[in-house]
Amino acid sequence: MYGGPGFGGALLNRFQHPAQVIVGAFGLVAAVGTVLLSLPVATATGRRADLLEAVFTATSAVCVTGLVIVDTGTHWSVFGEVVIAGLVQVGGLGIMTLATLFAVLVSGRLGLRASLLAQAETRAISMIDLRRVVRKVVVFSLVSELVTAAVLAARFMAGYGEPPGRAAYLGAFHAVAAFNNSGFALWPDSLVRFASDPWICVTIAVAVIVGGLGFPVWFELLRFWRRPRRWSVLTRLTLGVSAVLIVFGTLVFLVTEWSNPKTLGPLSEPAKLLAAFFTGVMPRSAGFNSIDITQMYPSSWLATDVLMFIGGGSASTGGGIKVTTFGLLAFVLWAELRGESRVNVGRRRIPEAIQRQALAIMLMSVGLVAVSTYALLALTPHSLDKVLFEAVSAFGTAGMSTGITADLPPAGHVLILVLMFVGRVGPLTLGSALALRERTTRYELPEERPIVG
Repeated sequence: MYGGPGFGGALLNRFQHPAQVIVGAFGLVAAVGTVLLSLPVATATGRRADLLEAVFTATSAVCVTGLVIVDTGTHWSVFGEVVIAGLVQVGGLGIMTLATLFAVLVSGRLGLRASLLAQAETRAISMIDLRRVVRKVVVFSLVSELVTAAVLAARFMAGYGEPPGRAAYLGAFHAVAAFNNSGFALWPDSLVRFASDPWICVTIAVAVIVGGLGFPVWFELLRFWRRPRRWSVLTRLTLGVSAVLIVFGTLVFLVTEWSNPKTLGPLSEPAKLLAAFFTGVMPRSAGFNSIDITQMYPSSWLATDVLMFIGGGSASTGGGIKVTTFGLLAFVLWAELRGESRVNVGRRRIPEAIQRQALAIMLMSVGLVAVSTYALLALTPHSLDKVLFEAVSAFGTAGMSTGITADLPPAGHVLILVLMFVGRVGPLTLGSALALRERTTRYELPEERPIVG
């Protein structure tokens, strides 16, 4: 039905590679969000939002980032906030996942091209299991968000005296933002006012972790939770590296910021542990903060840069180069240091094609962040540490900021916008989408080994 005649078939035939459609779909949703946020009803004052405000916010939402140039809770109306939450939801699930679900519900069957497109977005193992996978993705996401929203709403009512309707709204909005690893919050200080509240902070942190591990990992855990030996390399790497990074982040922020009078210093010891854990989880790609990021030490900014750059799990709502990419490259390095000709993870050998893909993602990402940082330094008077933080946050779709986002010039906002978009669709996806066609090398050249190092 997708590849047949008519506008839909013509559109898909225009883009021959699934990655092209993914990029185009995200761009289309961002454009629709821009139009909706440009309506006078979308702002709290009733005036039409500036084009840059609308397009920046819409792109940040559909790319599940959370960087803003206007305060979400005061600038936008309830209609505007609902649009933002909807864009976050669509971006988190993936345009192709939602499109495939719609096709299943309407027609009960899928065309070959639609299956391939959805497979590229959901990382499904085979087209035979595609419809089942898509249903599980949607159900898992909605159930996770519903549970998170219920806990948050109950806490807002019991602990802060919010009316039931307002509490449910706050719970639902922040549940969607948390599970989809987006840092949109309805308070100007994000979640700083809740720094000592474990019901709020732990609930949101758990939702971020659940969304950031990735759907394939959760499906495998639910299926083989009693048989860890049957876990795939993807699951082992995602769980192992994620756990190490969360512990690393928690310890770094706890030690570095313990005596900082403007962050952890004034808090009690249990609250310091909670805030350090929350701050260690958020750079996975979430963007919430329970301490003032602008007052953190530069060493903490650097640690946050590393965590944001790595990001979350593959096929998850998180951004960055992904923990699996980072973990695979660590095993590649270990194998090279030991002089081994093969890269093994557990009892599995990693193909050279996957190694090259991980290396390509890493190098492309480093290059993009470096060029963007240089451009922002040329455009703004801000220091290197702040500009680097901003660039990594945008690329990693983390949504964290040292407070300079709104102060950037229009050219800087456009650059951040592009970084968010590229960070969401992925460097290789964007690169393959821009390629006119795939080329196969039909010959082999003589081998030569240059000196390296």
